[in-house]
Amino acid sequence: MNAPVINVHGTAIVLGTAGFLITGPSGSGKSALALACISELRRRGRFAALVADDRVDLTLRDGRIVARCPAAIRGLIEIRGCGIAKVETLSACVLEWAIMPVRTPFDPRLPPEEEELQLDIGRNLPLLRVPVEGPLSPVDALAALLPRNLGL
Repeated sequence: MNAPVINVHGTAIVLGTAGFLITGPSGSGKSALALACISELRRRGRFAALVADDRVDLTLRDGRIVARCPAAIRGLIEIRGCGIAKVETLSACVLEWAIMPVRTPFDPRLPPEEEELQLDIGRNLPLLRVPVEGPLSPVDALAALLPRNLGL
């Protein structure tokens, strides 16, 4: 029997050794954040890759959330205002965290403790809010926020 699949609005990436689901409303900067993180980690000599942009298929396997890209959009990412670009992708990843891009002014200034992204798949993901503008790079913010560096 196949595990149920849910399709969510978001972007799935792998940074270092961890899978992330970038979530947020349309226009919040999910694709731009994904490209920025992937590019910066690669410049640092670390592994980073796109799994899916805009729509992500999620399944629960052995208690882990697996992300895959719907076939119709595999290898594509939107660069807002510029168009759709073709990029190299991974076929799947195990998600460990969710990321929400935030812009100043931050509201609330501090996020709720132990915030989670609610998913209709039988398990939630811990949620990190990451600034997408300002002097701090998103990768540096993630490295500071994560309980272990994950190879960032």
